[in-house]
Amino acid sequence: MTLRFDRLLAWVPMMLAIGFATPAVGALDVGQKVTSFTAPAAMAGKPFTYSLQEALTKGPVVLYFFPAAFSVGCSIEAHAFADAMEQFSALNASVIGVSTDDMETLSKFSTQACQGKFPVASDASRSITQSFDAVMQTRPEYANRISYVIAPNGKVVTYYQSLNPAKHVEKMLDAVRQIKK
Repeated sequence: MTLRFDRLLAWVPMMLAIGFATPAVGALDVGQKVTSFTAPAAMAGKPFTYSLQEALTKGPVVLYFFPAAFSVGCSIEAHAFADAMEQFSALNASVIGVSTDDMETLSKFSTQACQGKFPVASDASRSITQSFDAVMQTRPEYANRISYVIAPNGKVVTYYQSLNPAKHVEKMLDAVRQIKK
């Protein structure tokens, strides 16, 4: 039996549809209650224990996950969040970055890339990353680049997932503005 090329080509669209029909990789649903957490963190190089529950008592929280401190994309994203901190503060929102990096690395990152303007937390155990469906599928030892806005009631307002760091700050600012309307 020989396969005809035209019959083989007829199968291509169906195979592509099946391949692309699998669900997109993780993110919490809008409206879903998040798991509160505490984590070792640093701001401007100073270590402390970050509490999501405590931060939410003060207003919305932008929680963003990033793969690795000092990588090009993560440094760009951290600089962008640092540059926008006055806008977030004016909306009564706080920002926290989370990665699986160790505290020594994040302490330096909080001073350099974050410019001392917002904290970053270490999730070396990956428990926070897992609870927020932020595990990078191709490299599970890293967090995926995903940003969430969490309302003071502890529910997800929105999320944005892209390895490209360019739009995270803009999308999170827009979402926080919508909460205030």
